[in-house]
Amino acid sequence: MHNIMTAPAADIPDIKIPAQEIPSIVRISNLNVFAGKQHILKNINLEIPKNKVTVLLGPSGCGKTTLLKCMNRLTDLYKELKVTGKIFIEDDDILNTNRNLPSLRQKMGLLSQRPFPLPVSVYKNVAYGIKLKGVRDKRLIDYSVERNLREVGLWNEVKDRLNSPATSLSIGQQQRLCLARGLAVKPRIILADEPTSALDPVSSKIIENLFIEMKKHYTIILVTHVLRQAVRLADNVVFMYYGEIIEQGEAKELFSNPQTEKLRKYMTEGS
Repeated sequence: MHNIMTAPAADIPDIKIPAQEIPSIVRISNLNVFAGKQHILKNINLEIPKNKVTVLLGPSGCGKTTLLKCMNRLTDLYKELKVTGKIFIEDDDILNTNRNLPSLRQKMGLLSQRPFPLPVSVYKNVAYGIKLKGVRDKRLIDYSVERNLREVGLWNEVKDRLNSPATSLSIGQQQRLCLARGLAVKPRIILADEPTSALDPVSSKIIENLFIEMKKHYTIILVTHVLRQAVRLADNVVFMYYGEIIEQGEAKELFSNPQTEKLRKYMTEGS
């Protein structure tokens, strides 16, 4: 059993936030993605505001996940993809930079459709993210493991099971564990790719409530094809259809007054 300590005098150093507030944490300009002759994303221009929940909404296969993957350059893993344009994460044009790619990706925590905990204990899953930041002090790691598990509402459920395999947790708990691991690297942005699609309604509600609370400290970009979820969570909406952005804007305005027939039909038919 790990003896989790109370907060030590010094915590993991925070990444310094620039003194001048930037209105948009992500800015995308003329983004195109090709797979051979197939044009997957078409002239994407988009700004994503800081500390809001921005929902990428649209039917399955419309390019939402590809757009999300572009933001942390997971598209690099697919040699058949050609990506052009600019994506600024804060001040870094991540498609045209000499900066270390892992350090850029640490600005973004990724939550996939299904949880993929590491094949180690609950404790080591979260500690892994902390060690990526270069922390080696056992007391700091212990404290930060507890803090990140508390942030995702998981501490009380696993505090007596820290040495148990992560795979022994329920699917909903595994998803929150993966979120805690992602938060441990101190990201600016949470990229969530249909994170509740494999979960039961109770676990889905827990994740949704976490996002509402977490936007005080993080920018959340959420992919979903579920209109009801978008209505519940979104501050801003980007509606996509066959690789194009059809409409984007503040959620209340967009849902109450859609400007295109495609969005009106999507809202009427549901998903």
